[in-house]
Amino acid sequence: MKFADFICNESLNANLKATTKEGAIREMVESLVNAGQLPKENYEDIVHNVLKREELGSTGIGRCVAVPHTKFDVKKMVGTVSVSPNGVDFDSLDGQPVRVLFMLISPLDQPQEHLLALEHIAKQLREDTFRRFMMQAKNQADIIELLSDADANQFTV
Repeated sequence: MKFADFICNESLNANLKATTKEGAIREMVESLVNAGQLPKENYEDIVHNVLKREELGSTGIGRCVAVPHTKFDVKKMVGTVSVSPNGVDFDSLDGQPVRVLFMLISPLDQPQEHLLALEHIAKQLREDTFRRFMMQAKNQADIIELLSDADANQFTV
């Protein structure tokens, strides 16, 4: 699996404004709605589902990274990436503010694809160079280039 299989380039945001976990989730879901990837009428339900998932345990996995995700009644798996220049309090495992957020929304009937996408995201985020460059992204084009480089295995050993 590659980022190109599920990341919506039109929704990428290198200047996340939110400073709270809920605000960041709302801003990211809104970016997917605005890009035509999620139905506007499902906005609140999707936000609610992602927040419910966060109640099970923060997806702030440490090292300034969070991967909020949920399964929902959507036709295809879709994801987005946001970079927060100032960091977001995400109740991360290491207590650090989150700077890079990958969001994933998957169909209810595709649990295997959901896990494969999460695995791919986690694998790439373990690479220090990828994570560091992602935190330095200044615009949508920077994020697109980094995702493309990651898909081409530029960061994995």
